[in-house]
Amino acid sequence: MTSRDVAPLGAPCWVDLITSDVAGTKEFYGRLFGWVAEEADAQFGGYFNFTRDGQRVAGCMGMQPFMAMSDVWSVYLASDDAQKTVEAAGANGGQVRVEPMAVADLGTMAVVTDAGGAGIGLWQPGVFPGFTTLGEPGAPAWFELLTRDYDGAIAFYRDVFHWETHAVTDTPGFRYTTMVNGEEWLAGIMDASGFLPDGVPSHWAVYFGVDNADAAVAKVVELGGSVVQPPEDTPYGRLTEVADPYGAHFKLIQP
Repeated sequence: MTSRDVAPLGAPCWVDLITSDVAGTKEFYGRLFGWVAEEADAQFGGYFNFTRDGQRVAGCMGMQPFMAMSDVWSVYLASDDAQKTVEAAGANGGQVRVEPMAVADLGTMAVVTDAGGAGIGLWQPGVFPGFTTLGEPGAPAWFELLTRDYDGAIAFYRDVFHWETHAVTDTPGFRYTTMVNGEEWLAGIMDASGFLPDGVPSHWAVYFGVDNADAAVAKVVELGGSVVQPPEDTPYGRLTEVADPYGAHFKLIQP
């Protein structure tokens, strides 16, 4: 478990969900993780936050008519200057999806794609720093880029988000690099070129902590979700990938 006042520069600091069913999503994640939905704010297009034990852990917004997309979880990285980060993304092979936009006094957000085509948000904190608790059950616990352009992605996040990186393993079948802050690992980049199915682009995934991965998977299915990858033991915990009833994928980790 980690508690912090503000995320290190370039580190994941927020996650949110675009959903095609707001009411059903509130019910699903409320029963799965014990999340409580705050009131939606009309000035932010109906965006609202989920809390657990009084702490904000994730955001959510209903699908808008102009959004030609599937239900999806997104990850945001901390920036100290959203405009400069967006410009750096463009200069290093990325593209701008959403130009920097002030969200009242909460902060400034933007969305880009990295050099491998994966979408990534950025957040320049104002009065809202993002989540402040990681690794607890029902809270964000890990963040991972699955990319078809492993070397390009590492260079992109170093140059644009100022990552310090550590190569965990670099064998032909398994290449994995982490963002580090001192001794702490904050996010990972996996070479997924050998196993991403055709038509599935490079993308970021979020893991949420659970006490028991198998029990959590059973609960997901009971609530109408589905299992994408059954639970398996790894050196980093028992991991699984699931989808909510509306198709948004996320992962679970039991330490």
